[in-house]
Order: sequence, then structure tokens, then C-alpha cells
Amino acid sequence: SINRSRANLRASRIVIALLVSFGVLRAEAQVPAYPSKPVRMIVALAAGSGADLVARIFAAKLAEALGQQFVVENRGGAGGNIGVEAAARTAPDGYSLLTIAAGQTINPALYPKLSYNLEKDFDPIGLMAAAPLVLVVHPSLPVKSVKELIEFAKARPGKLYYASSGNGSSPHLAAEMFKMQAGVNIVHVPYKGSPQAVTDLIAGEVSLVLLAPSSVMPHVQSGRLRALAVCSPQRSVTAPGLPTMAEAGLPGFEAGTWTALLAPAGTSPDIITRLNRELANIARASDVRDRLAAQGFDARASTPAEFAAYLHSEIVKWRKVIRATGIRVD
Repeated sequence: SINRSRANLRASRIVIALLVSFGVLRAEAQVPAYPSKPVRMIVALAAGSGADLVARIFAAKLAEALGQQFVVENRGGAGGNIGVEAAARTAPDGYSLLTIAAGQTINPALYPKLSYNLEKDFDPIGLMAAAPLVLVVHPSLPVKSVKELIEFAKARPGKLYYASSGNGSSPHLAAEMFKMQAGVNIVHVPYKGSPQAVTDLIAGEVSLVLLAPSSVMPHVQSGRLRALAVCSPQRSVTAPGLPTMAEAGLPGFEAGTWTALLAPAGTSPDIITRLNRELANIARASDVRDRLAAQGFDARASTPAEFAAYLHSEIVKWRKVIRATGIRVD
């Protein structure tokens, strides 16, 4: 009877295990695989922008890897705030994602009454690409290094003019940070976009700019402009011969544009992990790296936690610059 009881107990355990297993399988079967329909990637900048170009490269690769369309939707305007606000109101189901650029980390300090919080209303997925700003001068300036530029500017306070792509833009903030760290007095001339700023720099109307490689390196290669340094922690694959600002004498100086992917807060960690893994795989692909380099970008990858920390540091950095300089948008 004892043996019979033991046999019955073992049989009961087997039945329970099978029932539990069946229940789990049924529950898993009821959860659709992700993604089971097209995914929208909201880009908070206009079509043709750097963030838009990067998003479209990654969207095509995500579609290949995950078997569903990743559709890029441009929602530009108000410095990117319109697109970010729209994404913040979407459901956290993984089917509406947000692509942002570095400029969006300036906005929390530049626009005090935003309807969203970039850190609280979104879960980071990861970086996709980055392009350091390049410090470029007109060839008539008798300087061939950052150190020489600083010495030249200090000897002529208020006599040098720098261009930017607009008041409150990343190039504007980067130049103001350069002024603070280098201790120089150079005068801001804002333009409505990078092309006009570069045109006037080539004409000698202004002395220097800090702009993305895609805007200035073709003119550097033609000899119409002179590049002094890249504003990144490490040298850029798009301009490997240029020293970093740290190598040139300004340690810790970092400024550039980058593109990253976020999801509305509360998105499933499993979806975040899946997308992050795919972003890293895409960033390692040689064809992607080549296509990004052609646009002046270096492929980048990060964990969600790494990007969350970087996002926070960028917001804090630009808030300090804006508070110190009193920069305001018109």
C-alpha cells in the first residue's frame, strides 16, 4: 500500500506539472509575437535631416530582422518638440517609437514650459549613430591648431565672429561652451540653417563654425576651409586625421549630433531588450557603417542603461551652458 501511495503521488505530480505546463503554453500562445504589425518610428525632425537619414537606414534593417515594416513618420517643428510631444501621447505597446537627435537635450532648458519630460515620459532603447561637431575656420585665419586659435582670439577680444545654424541650436551651444572653456570672447552670428552659415564662412564673412562633418568636410577637403579638431571623446571615422578637442587642449569638451531611439514610458522590458539587441546588430553591419560614414556619422551602440545615463548627462551639460550664458529663443 505504501508503494501504491508513492506511485499515486508521483502520478499526481506528473499530472499537475503537465497541467501547469499546458497553462503556460496556452498563456504564451495568447501573447502575440512582437512585432505582429507595422511599427511607427516618429522622427522629431524634418525629412532630410541627419536624424531622418539615420532613422531610415535603421528602419529598413529593423524591418529585415523582425519581419514587419518600420515606418518613418516625420513630425518636425518647434525644435523637435512637436514630434516628442506626439510620441509621449502614444500607447506604450512598442508600436510607436521616437527617434531623437542631440538637439532635443537642449530643449528642456531652452523651453521652460514643455508638456513632456524627456527622461520620465520615455524609456531609452539605445543609440544608433553619432557625428561630432567639427571646429572649422576660414583659411585666412593664421591658425592651424585649437591652441593657436585660442591664443589668436584672446589677443583680439570681440574681433572674431562665429556662425551657427540658429539661436539655441547645437552649434550655437557648442560654440558658447568653447568660449567658456577656452576663456575667449568671440561674437555669435546666427543663421537660418547650416548651408547659409557655411556659405558666409567660405566667403570670409565670419571666422569659424562648429558644425557636423557632412556640412563642412567637403569644403575642408577642397581647401576652402580648414578643420582644427573634432568635438568627440575619440577620433571620428569620418575625419580620422583630426585630433579631438581633448587632444587639442580642452579635456572633456564634447559636442555633436547623435540619433537615438526611445519608447513611451511603460513599454515592455522584453520589447526594449529585443529592439536594443537589433540596434546593436545593425550598428555592427559593415554596409550600415559605410552608409552612415557617407553621411558623416559613426555607427554607435549602447545598452538602454548606458543611453539613459548619457541622455541625462547631455541634458545637465546644456542646462549649465544655457544658465551661464542666458541664451533664450526668440
